[in-house]
Amino acid sequence: MNAETLEVNGAKHVVKIFYERRKNTTVSLGKKAIYIRIPITLNREERFRHLLKMKAWARKKLQENPKKYRPKPTKEYKDGDILKVGDKEYLLKIEFKDKKSSSAGITGNTIEFSVSSGLSEERQNRHISTLLSRCIAEKRLPDLKKKIDELNKKHFNKKINKIFFKHNKSNWGSCSKAGNINISTRLLFAPDDVLEYVCIHELAHLTEHNHSERFWALVEKSMPDYKQKQKWLKEKGDKCAF
Repeated sequence: MNAETLEVNGAKHVVKIFYERRKNTTVSLGKKAIYIRIPITLNREERFRHLLKMKAWARKKLQENPKKYRPKPTKEYKDGDILKVGDKEYLLKIEFKDKKSSSAGITGNTIEFSVSSGLSEERQNRHISTLLSRCIAEKRLPDLKKKIDELNKKHFNKKINKIFFKHNKSNWGSCSKAGNINISTRLLFAPDDVLEYVCIHELAHLTEHNHSERFWALVEKSMPDYKQKQKWLKEKGDKCAF
């Protein structure tokens, strides 16, 4: 696998190129990179020609919809940073140590990290982001459970199995048929009423495990202005991230 970058509209996109035993060349736009797959049987000149063609296709798609494919900025954390989550502020104390794993703990409003010094800067930052999410989620989980229980008693009266915060980037929440409700930790950066909407959305799935008209009627009955919360998530949700 080879990696390159393609700059479009001022944004740099990672291009991952795979030479494989296949008959045709393909290109796809993913969340983290542009993926190009080229037959290994092609000679050097043919590979180069196919690569240029696939890059041109990707460039065209990126120019047509720059907002959809624009890389999301990655947060970077440094020792001494102050992180604001909702109405709370946390002091970050970060140490790098010669060990394989990374860990973190929260005391009051201070979060102390012990991060593996053997990792690349990108992976170190990813470890900090994940640990930060877990620490704050653990502290805020009782509040989430209380909120969901209150909304359930008020609007649904359904049996809930377990409630979790998840370091989830693919959706805002989920509800399993077993009655487990997962809420993305990203919502800790959202207004309370937006978090409440996602909780109501997942609670409604305890009755309707789909997005049918009956499902949306349940959501609207519980929160008549829910579309405003959806609009907030669509327009500002990309700023909610650890």
